Amino acid sequence: MEQKYYKNWHLAKSDLEFNVTEFEWALIRFNEAFSRYVLATGMITIISDVEIKYQEHIILHVIRMLDRPKNSATIARLINRDDIPNIQYSLRKLESAGLIKKQKDTKSKTYSYSATEKGVSLTNEYYKLRVEVLIKRLEDINGVSEKVENTARFLSLLTGIYEEAARDSATFTYQLDDV
Repeated sequence: MEQKYYKNWHLAKSDLEFNVTEFEWALIRFNEAFSRYVLATGMITIISDVEIKYQEHIILHVIRMLDRPKNSATIARLINRDDIPNIQYSLRKLESAGLIKKQKDTKSKTYSYSATEKGVSLTNEYYKLRVEVLIKRLEDINGVSEKVENTARFLSLLTGIYEEAARDSATFTYQLDDV
């Protein structure tokens, strides 16, 4: 984009700043589209009389990952969240809905969660619908598998950079310039 179009924008005074800002806005839009997609695809939950929100969908699929029980700290780490009380609230909702079960870890005071038969069935149905409405569309994109793999690695790298920037920002003290 020509400089005259973005030079005065508060987040972009250089080409790199413009590109980073465009990337961040694309991520915001992607996140919103992804959450709408998850909820729309998850509408199959209506069939099973279970109403769960976006975060519960994500947590349920994380619990199904590798079909191994996971505790709330592991779930938080896998989805890069640090709000354990909110995750525990979602876990209680999923448990009340009969989608997961809680079991006490041996030699520990913590609990792990695994999918129930109903949770497995629901996530399997989600998978089937995902193939129909998403994967088949993605297959039309030339080289999509490699593109998605490279993007995932790039986003993982950026996650680390943003995490470090967040830690650095937490140590700053902001002082207003004299006006």
